[in-house]
Amino acid sequence: MEEIFQLLWSHRMLGLPLALEGGGNVRVIDPGVLNRDSGPDFFNAKVRVGGSLWAGNVEIHLRASDWHRHNHDSDPAYDNVILHVVSVSDDVVRRADGSVIPQIAVSLPPHFYQTFGYLTSTAPEIRCASRLGAVSPLQLTDWLETLAVERLQQKAARLEESLRSHNGDWNATCFVALARGLGFGLNSIPFEMLAKSISLNHLRRHSDNPLQMEAIFFGQAGMLDPLLHADDVRYQLMCREYQFLARKYSMHPIPRVAWKFSKSRPQNFPYRRIALLAKAMAETPDLLQRILDAGPDLDRLRPLFRWKVEPYWTGRLCFGGDGQVEARPPELSDSSINILIINVVAPLIYAYALLHSDQDLKESAFGLLTALPPERNALVRDWQTLGIKPRDASASQALIQLRKEYCDRHECLRCRFGHHILRRESQLQPAQ
Repeated sequence: MEEIFQLLWSHRMLGLPLALEGGGNVRVIDPGVLNRDSGPDFFNAKVRVGGSLWAGNVEIHLRASDWHRHNHDSDPAYDNVILHVVSVSDDVVRRADGSVIPQIAVSLPPHFYQTFGYLTSTAPEIRCASRLGAVSPLQLTDWLETLAVERLQQKAARLEESLRSHNGDWNATCFVALARGLGFGLNSIPFEMLAKSISLNHLRRHSDNPLQMEAIFFGQAGMLDPLLHADDVRYQLMCREYQFLARKYSMHPIPRVAWKFSKSRPQNFPYRRIALLAKAMAETPDLLQRILDAGPDLDRLRPLFRWKVEPYWTGRLCFGGDGQVEARPPELSDSSINILIINVVAPLIYAYALLHSDQDLKESAFGLLTALPPERNALVRDWQTLGIKPRDASASQALIQLRKEYCDRHECLRCRFGHHILRRESQLQPAQ
């Protein structure tokens, strides 16, 4: 229970006004730094009592008598405590020299504990759903803007890690990022594994041969087996090409079981996207430089992603006779390109800007998100049903970050929505 009051003190959510026992209003200037080791709970706090500024440490207990129960009255480490914050005032506390320590007794309404208990529960849903009305539009906008930047920084950090693993090779980093992006969530990890298994140097040697490029990608994806699809001429040619190239370059495929097909419509199967990735690396091996040259201009960026798959894929979704369907567009849709700009282009520009200390480039990366429409997926729709409707891609990215990094991880106490709700609950008086 003490942890509740530590949280409330840390985020100034104990309600107003605060008053010392015996008289004197208290205003928290700085709650101090939470101490997770031995000694007082908060170091270097600042509070104003009347016209005086007090600076020192703060100790928090559920009951005032815990001060003696924990032997703080004989511990010199607690001599510089300037304030004792408790829920139940059942004793007067003193320092080792006998001097009395000023004390605040805080009383919270019963419904606060109910709200706190639910926010800290492991319930799977968005736990603050029924209380989001307590969050003002200004608080909502402020938190979403912060979350959008947080998500972009998180993606940039992943790219910086990838850059280090590729010894500073931005083209290899861009290749992996593009592959992961073409996984569109469901197959992001196997696409990333695929890209990491292929050398750009090997691809450059075969970029003028579409069959060999696809053979490398599908072979490394674990999707080529000469015993299958005997009547599919192109498939069999790929198998033979891959057997030769795999021996030449000592390549080893990723496990085919890494790919996810269940709960996915056939048009979302990874085959056409792998074919598209092969085409992309053949036509735009310098994709990152082209992205940087285009900058925040969407009219120049979008054409960079309009690769067209080989004619073989126009009327099919996978290999063999069963994969043949009516003709499909050979290139990505506008909405898919928008998703790649959100998840690949903006983070690449932001990461590049960070490492080159280019503030204008950083702002252009974020500007891309504000210029694109919001994403339409299950996570965003969940928030929309609660009345939070994103105006652009930066806001939808913020809502995705909120759900994945806070709601799903049960981190309500780190969420500003949780703080706003708890602060409001701590100050409400129970109904008479």
